[in-house]
Amino acid sequence: MYINVGTKTIKYVQSLVERVINHDVSGMAAQLAFFFLLSLFPILLFLVTLLPYLPLTTIDILSFMETFVPEKSMVLIENQIDNLMVGNAKLLSVGVIGTLWSASNGMNALIKAFNRAYDIEENRTYIWRRIFSIVLTLAMVFVFIIALLLPVFGQQLTTFLFNNTGFDEEFMHMLATIRWVGSGLITFFVFSVLYWIFPMVKLHGRKVIRGAFFATVGMTVFSFGFSYYVNNFSTYTSTYGSIGGVIILMLWFYLSAHIIILGGEINAMSLKSAND
Repeated sequence: MYINVGTKTIKYVQSLVERVINHDVSGMAAQLAFFFLLSLFPILLFLVTLLPYLPLTTIDILSFMETFVPEKSMVLIENQIDNLMVGNAKLLSVGVIGTLWSASNGMNALIKAFNRAYDIEENRTYIWRRIFSIVLTLAMVFVFIIALLLPVFGQQLTTFLFNNTGFDEEFMHMLATIRWVGSGLITFFVFSVLYWIFPMVKLHGRKVIRGAFFATVGMTVFSFGFSYYVNNFSTYTSTYGSIGGVIILMLWFYLSAHIIILGGEINAMSLKSAND
């Protein structure tokens, strides 16, 4: 029995490696990393300008990002957010246009990567691809805002219970642990939405669970491991000087893109095996 399971696992990994090579996952990840970096600060500008209309602060955005982004790159992002906070209305209009255009390039590259995973050829015109990418960009911004709001409401609920009930600190620590688990569930939800709506193929919700689970666990483990490596062993700052934070962020985007695309490949393999 164990030999049979081991054989299936080896064959599965071999098939996944073949797909990674045939679909040029490394090249697609490089595209995504470039577009993600290009669209990061316009998206941050767009989110910052929405803060007056939402029960959120810049601290909420940064806290969410700190879960994944390396510490040395977070310094760069925090400084840029501080600069964005003193922007003007003209910067807002440029930021919205830049966000939609730049981020839609990233969404378009992600759509191509997922379609390639399902062996689907893109047959839509350039205009329709661009419109669809912009719509998906707005949809993912909306999902991201929801992901930001849920922990905030959880914190408010925790504070209310602590101040207005007889719960002790031990119980509040337990709630904090539950919130940490909830953060993982939020990440899983975001990836599930991404894998469900981006490919040009009709998928049921359960068909994206494997890929979303892989991406959630993979991103969490990778981000902690990468942050530990950067903070303790890397020499990027001494090698690249003032742009060391940008290099680290670019590398983090590149490796993260591998994980995201691999999740799409896993979902495609699951769909193919179900249809065979």
